[in-house]
Amino acid sequence: MKKQTLGMMIASLRKENGMTQLELAEKMGVTDKAVSKWERDLNRN
Repeated sequence: MKKQTLGMMIASLRKENGMTQLELAEKMGVTDKAVSKWERDLNRN
């Protein structure tokens, strides 16, 4: 079984709801670049 990352979950839920990265970013008050980084699991801890 393949492990699902947080980024994969964010991307999947966003797509299921028919949203672009920009639309999600605007709803969350962040940039679309931030959403892109999350979805690619490039988070800084």
